[in-house]
Amino acid sequence: MSYEEYLCDSTIPPHTEWVDGEVVEMMSVSKAHAQTVRYLLQLLEAYLVARPLGDLYFEPFNMKTAVDLPGRSPDIMFVSAERADAVGDLSLQGPADVVIEVISPGTEGTDRGDKFLEYEQGGVAEYWVVDPLREIADFYVRGEDGLFRSGSVDAEGSFASTVLPGLRIHPDWLWARRPVRQVMRELGLDD
Repeated sequence: MSYEEYLCDSTIPPHTEWVDGEVVEMMSVSKAHAQTVRYLLQLLEAYLVARPLGDLYFEPFNMKTAVDLPGRSPDIMFVSAERADAVGDLSLQGPADVVIEVISPGTEGTDRGDKFLEYEQGGVAEYWVVDPLREIADFYVRGEDGLFRSGSVDAEGSFASTVLPGLRIHPDWLWARRPVRQVMRELGLDD
């Protein structure tokens, strides 16, 4: 099946991805996964209200970073306003600026392996891998050589996004579900 057929086939369940011409069903997510995705969406939405730099998309919206790479459905994607024309009705054609995958039981190998390499090859600028069960968040930034490098963190362990200016994420906020309003105030984005 072609990627275009996959996108237009209404009989395919929404919780799938297109890999090597095959429809791959994804597992149901855990409670921790769902809560973490919801919190990140709330945090990023609040950030984008303060700094309207682009739009968020989330699973089951698809992204195809390159012709020869799979069509994936990341948990969360940020696409800058400059790249808005790459967003079609059914999918993003090309890489998102930021891709976030939240690990559920059984997805760690795919999120840290296959998707890591695909997103790197496809040109994603930042890739965040969040594991709510282990309470670990890893942030990767695309280098000039096109390879992901671990994003630098400050003395408190916060990651400052290179794509979203002024956005700093401390992994502990994700597990404690720190109030979004409080985080925005701390970041100076509560105007």
